[in-house]
Amino acid sequence: MTWVAAVARLRARREPGVLVTVATVRGHAPRDAGAKLVVGRTGTWGSIGGGNVEAVAVDRAREMIAAAEARPELLDFALNDKVTNRHGVQCCGGTVSVLLEPLPVVRAVAVFGVGHVGLELARILARQDLDLHLVDSRADLLSEERLDVLADAVAQVHTHHTPLLPEEVLAELPPGTHVLIMTHDHAEDAALCDAALRTDHLGSIGLIGSAAKWARFRGRLATEGGHEDAAIDRIKTPIGLADITGKEPATIAVSVAADLLRTFEAAGD
Repeated sequence: MTWVAAVARLRARREPGVLVTVATVRGHAPRDAGAKLVVGRTGTWGSIGGGNVEAVAVDRAREMIAAAEARPELLDFALNDKVTNRHGVQCCGGTVSVLLEPLPVVRAVAVFGVGHVGLELARILARQDLDLHLVDSRADLLSEERLDVLADAVAQVHTHHTPLLPEEVLAELPPGTHVLIMTHDHAEDAALCDAALRTDHLGSIGLIGSAAKWARFRGRLATEGGHEDAAIDRIKTPIGLADITGKEPATIAVSVAADLLRTFEAAGD
């Protein structure tokens, strides 16, 4: 497997890793600058030459994974018989610098409802490095033509057409997914709120709407859904920044996106 495929595999599996690259070489070394190795929790793909250099790099990469370190790190090696390292002597005669770049698990966001506001929000979030799930019960809102505005997305965009029970998608979302509920149907929103509170692996839950809407929902979640107040408080509503009051879809989307980014930072995501 190539290192590019290995990186893609880790991302798809939502597993952290470290990309190890031979940054500089002086004199003789097992591999030239640019050689790459991908390190996961249990596996490795590619090679930077084997021996002590690779073994130390793998050890350090797994320490970084365990500590969830986010900053790149540079390791220097002298490859001569006067230097004994953790895994023995490597006496090629040169010196090597190795760059370790963490490959964290990317954030995931699910937008339920891809109407006017949902699409504008998707356009903004698609510029972030995350997994973006777009969910709607209306097939035409998820058409290739309509979503063509996301063609240059940095995010990996996943669409879910759910004509009957959109809440079933919640169980399929990756752990820690941040959920934003903004469908065209208040009954659908209510069902999603109830289901989201019953789904243990989600991140934050946000609901678009007025105070009156939330008052009705909160009462139903308590009386019909049987949810405790502490659980219901997991749902943030209204979403967006309070001091941005414009009602245009693009304005609301900017406000919601900014609020979500603030949630990411507060959670250390």
